[in-house]
Amino acid sequence: MKRKPRTRAVLAGGLAVAALGTFAAGVGVAQSGGKDGRQATAAAKDDRRAKAGEREIAGLFDRWNAALVSGDPERVTELYAEDAVLLPTASPRIRTNHAEITDYFEHFLQKKPRGEKVRSVIHVLDRNSAIDAGLYRFHLTDPKTGVTKAVDARYTYAYEKRDGTWLIVNHHSSVLPAEG
Repeated sequence: MKRKPRTRAVLAGGLAVAALGTFAAGVGVAQSGGKDGRQATAAAKDDRRAKAGEREIAGLFDRWNAALVSGDPERVTELYAEDAVLLPTASPRIRTNHAEITDYFEHFLQKKPRGEKVRSVIHVLDRNSAIDAGLYRFHLTDPKTGVTKAVDARYTYAYEKRDGTWLIVNHHSSVLPAEG
């Protein structure tokens, strides 16, 4: 029985990447298996590496959320590259440096945010860049009333590994619109 070559493509394209402005073009990775067992073994290793990379990128949200819960705006800002762009959920202003990002989090953290991912789509572009996009829910507490409410939002994080550390280079978050 002749096996058809198996092809798997991972593409970082479309509107999300175009909107980021960080990545000029999508990256495609194709794998094909053949008769040779070495190719199958190499493909299996690549799959394991890709899954490990996705887990590592998924864990970056947990690191960011822990910084939020700490209440320390500097701790949150340290997770962003010096030249990062933040399009935040609760502000109309684009933040393009650490001072502006810290300013945003000084105000946002007053609501004692706690985030949780609802749905995540991760694309590991290469060893030093990845995108995580999806939906998350924030639990925010009104500082005046103490009432906590949930706010659903969509997000995109673009990460780059710089000097061995994953940093956020682009973060977009916006309130999830109603259906229709």
